Amino acid sequence: MGRAVVGVAVTVAVATCAVAALVVGRRLRSRRKWNKVASVVRELEEGCDTSVGRLRQVVDAMAVEMHAGLASEGGSKLKMLLTFVDNLPNGTERGTYYALHLGGTNFRVLRVQLSGQPSSDLEHEVEVERQPIPEDVMTSTTEDLFDFIASSLKDFIAKEGDGLNISHDRRELGFTFSFPVKQMSVSSGILIKWTKGFSIRDLVGRDVAACLQEALTRKGLDVRVAALVNDTVGTLAVGHYHDPDTVAAIIIGTGTNACYLERIDAIIKCQGLLMTSGRMVVNMEWGNFWSSHLPRTSYDIDLDAESPNPNDQGFEKMISGMYLGDIVRRVILRMSLESDVLGPISPKLSTPFILRTPFMAAMHEDNSPDLREVARILNDIFEIPDVPLKARKIVVKVCDVVTRRAARLAAAGIVGILKKIGRDGSGGITGGRSRSDMKMRRTVVAIEGGLYSKYLLFREYLREALNEILGEDIAKHVILKVTEDGSGIGAALLAASYSS
Repeated sequence: MGRAVVGVAVTVAVATCAVAALVVGRRLRSRRKWNKVASVVRELEEGCDTSVGRLRQVVDAMAVEMHAGLASEGGSKLKMLLTFVDNLPNGTERGTYYALHLGGTNFRVLRVQLSGQPSSDLEHEVEVERQPIPEDVMTSTTEDLFDFIASSLKDFIAKEGDGLNISHDRRELGFTFSFPVKQMSVSSGILIKWTKGFSIRDLVGRDVAACLQEALTRKGLDVRVAALVNDTVGTLAVGHYHDPDTVAAIIIGTGTNACYLERIDAIIKCQGLLMTSGRMVVNMEWGNFWSSHLPRTSYDIDLDAESPNPNDQGFEKMISGMYLGDIVRRVILRMSLESDVLGPISPKLSTPFILRTPFMAAMHEDNSPDLREVARILNDIFEIPDVPLKARKIVVKVCDVVTRRAARLAAAGIVGILKKIGRDGSGGITGGRSRSDMKMRRTVVAIEGGLYSKYLLFREYLREALNEILGEDIAKHVILKVTEDGSGIGAALLAASYSS
């Protein structure tokens, strides 16, 4: 009897040990699984480091590259394109002006009425009409494209009622042409190449403003193309119209670019050029900025290698809305390959650009206790159902790391511009004065684009970095102002500035 009891006890003990071993084994496997994911995130954080010291190195590199790009053509990754714009609108413009914006598969016609006084409600003085460009026109001839645009403008003007009180003198037009152009004057520029699905070969190498002017004449319109505008320059025009302390403009949306007001004597590559104001707007094309100080990860390297333009637009690929969602997708894919915390690997994770940045922002800004928006997006976009809360929190962390790096690098780019023009409190790129004996002037930077205007955390991280780099005493003099529709309203304002 005693032996039987002992046998049962031993059997129970063995079974208990086996169960305990099984539980411990599961816990160890689970811990290893989560440790692998934590390691991926830790590696990402280290790779995306944007300490103040590093950001100041990026600031210095940006200022130096700007200097090199102004010294000679091809002297820098920054093109530092001359715009010939030296007369920005200031609010005293009066009359009715027009704008055409050809930016892709759609184009817009605008009419802006200016009262001669700065209007904070300028948008209410604007009438806009949008038109799709027929596919056959996008690959036809120069004449077909511009005749189509001119006909649309003619129809738009024909709808003007007597109540608008518009003079029937020659009308002035600003033309925003969002394709690579070599600007020859404020109202002329040569098309370098087509993008965005256009392929009208006989227009490459020709003056796009002159071609539009010829079409307007053919259609019997007494309209003069007064300004050929880059959309970033248009953003600066809107900013300057509302606030004369505006010295630079940034677009940070799907893509990114910057322009600013530069002294003519600092533009060495155009020595001898006389501008009445002594200044000119320079279009930086800053998306192509590059420096070894930029914190680049394996995800950035892979994204660049697989893009249609490898080794090009390096800065843009780290900070703009076109790419942030895809960087996050690549990190989530790596986490899925390393561990099964998200469940079986979804084939959708391998689809480039399937996670658009607005959805990434929605996950990042999900404030619900159970992160239900994160769960919904992972399910809807990647077809990953039932993601545990712990894994959802890690996805939010990945979004945070990628967004924070982008915003802080954008801030460093802005300070680089301010340093170049002596508005960062240091006296400029060659200044020797200390910060304490510099009197800091009020400095406004106009910013356009959904990544900044609609993404609160991005905006907060950018402002925070600006304060850290400059210091509170200097940063309080730098005002970031959201502007809208530089490509439309800005073009019309520049037409007013350069009206005959």
